[in-house]
Amino acid sequence: MKKEYLRNFCIIAHIDHGKSTLADRLLESTGTINDKDMQNQVLDDMDLERERGITIKSHPIQMQYKHSDGLNYTFNLIDTPGHVDFTYEVSRSLAACEGALLLIDASQGVEAQTVSNAYLAIENDLEIIPVINKIDMHNADVQSAKDQIVELLGCEKEKIIAISAKNGIGIQDVFDAIINFVPPPEIVETNKPRGLIFDSTFDQYRGVIPYIRMVDGYLEKGMKAKYFSNGVYHEITEVGILKLNKTPVKRLEAGNVGYIITNLKNVKDIRVGDTVTTVNNEAKEPLKGYRPIKSMVFSGLYPIDSNYYEDLRTSLEKLQLNDSALTFEPNTSVALGFGFRCGFLGPLHMEIVQERLEREFNLDLITTSPNVRYQIFLKNGEQIWVENPSEMPEVGSIESIKEPYIRAEILIPPNFIGPVMKLAVSRRAIFKSTQYLTEQKVQLLFEIPFGEVIYDFFDQLKSYTKGYASLDYDFLEYRDGKLQKLDILIAGDVVDALSIIVHQDNAYSSGKVLCKKLKEVIHRQQFEVPIQAAVGRKIIARETVRALRKNVTAKCYGGDITRKRKLLEKQKAGKKRMKQIGRVELPQEAFLAILNVDND
Repeated sequence: MKKEYLRNFCIIAHIDHGKSTLADRLLESTGTINDKDMQNQVLDDMDLERERGITIKSHPIQMQYKHSDGLNYTFNLIDTPGHVDFTYEVSRSLAACEGALLLIDASQGVEAQTVSNAYLAIENDLEIIPVINKIDMHNADVQSAKDQIVELLGCEKEKIIAISAKNGIGIQDVFDAIINFVPPPEIVETNKPRGLIFDSTFDQYRGVIPYIRMVDGYLEKGMKAKYFSNGVYHEITEVGILKLNKTPVKRLEAGNVGYIITNLKNVKDIRVGDTVTTVNNEAKEPLKGYRPIKSMVFSGLYPIDSNYYEDLRTSLEKLQLNDSALTFEPNTSVALGFGFRCGFLGPLHMEIVQERLEREFNLDLITTSPNVRYQIFLKNGEQIWVENPSEMPEVGSIESIKEPYIRAEILIPPNFIGPVMKLAVSRRAIFKSTQYLTEQKVQLLFEIPFGEVIYDFFDQLKSYTKGYASLDYDFLEYRDGKLQKLDILIAGDVVDALSIIVHQDNAYSSGKVLCKKLKEVIHRQQFEVPIQAAVGRKIIARETVRALRKNVTAKCYGGDITRKRKLLEKQKAGKKRMKQIGRVELPQEAFLAILNVDND
């Protein structure tokens, strides 16, 4: 195949702007998928993606397109996620491409993640083709969307393509733009093969399957592949391209996107961002990989039955192969037993990982409340990092605490500025600037402690703005904060999995709300269960789950009152003994109650 007829591109956009629908039309128009197999969001192969209507994983696929000039072109398309929590997926996809279709909803205009993705594409030196989607909707404002794109990219209005992916309007213009503006891959003639691993998956029969963008040379069946990061090598049993299903080919050449079958069963042998070469014709230097990803949100995952601890470890390793932004390490909780402390990119990422573990690996899990990483300076001069509130040192030994701040960009209609300001101030946000992008769209910039965002900030933001707000954020730095650990005691015992770190000014209100919520979800016992919130050794809030009372006097139909008193005294003594030795089983709802601690 001649490289001048090859195009590698991806589709990037804010969530719900129609990326997967446009991918459907491109596949349909090129005949890559027939009418019998056609369905909405055909590349979103996870049930979770279809149910939520979002893309979670990037999806590469190859298409053959015959242009009106009679020439045959090969397109390697990667459909990417749109939510801020999956930006790492987007950045890896961009490294495998030369061009990007930047999709904007005509009724929504440029949104926060549109801006972020555009900057990512510019950083990767990609050719950006702006496309306005949903032009046939009754509330579409194409002219306003064009003005916002010109403001963002500084491009000419004539270069902007207007389409309706749902009804197939303007799809031919998209194909023409890809051929005319996206450059073919640059290929240096060399026989030293190098391929960048931009994703991977696991097959229980065929082992680890890396997805590769070949940069130099070629790979084919029978060669011995070798990886730069760890020196692992193995024989390649199959190479292929990624159509709707994996399609074997004789050779995977430079400039192309495909996969190799490894038969490696150890998932740790393959790392996303690594470079693959061959043993017999080894390249001297690896390709530039990806910047190491930093987890922003931390949470504990514990199997309900401790016998499934090793199954959880294996499942996390396999999921990490498919989602390299996930990190985990073993952890032990007094209340929950053995489990793992996991790192995520954001609250949605955490939620998706938990659901995937439960669905794809049939695990029953308890998830603790999310936390961020804090920097603790001790009075003895030592510095430590704390990801779990239960690891927080004693108050008397702490000199100062630093918490992570993010730069939050919120795009809203002007009439919602007041409510959003009120919400942001309640989360200790520092207002930075307001910019009117158009008459109908305002950009607000805040600096907010990330610990205030990870619970329900985005849900509250959508509620305050009737669903019109969009949010994007970047990590800024660590700053001093007046923080302290809030412990929860159930029946006198500290439950480490329920501990949270709060600002000193919010400790009393948070403790009061949390005790009230826990009272609603903890089941009544045969004995009274006190629920207390404590800062250090000081109790600041309390609720009590009243005891269930069995009617022990029901069998007394008459006789002296002393008979009833004797039964009631016996019951009282039994309840006292149960209170001393009884255990309270905490339901999953108790841990979820922390997520909504700011709602009241």
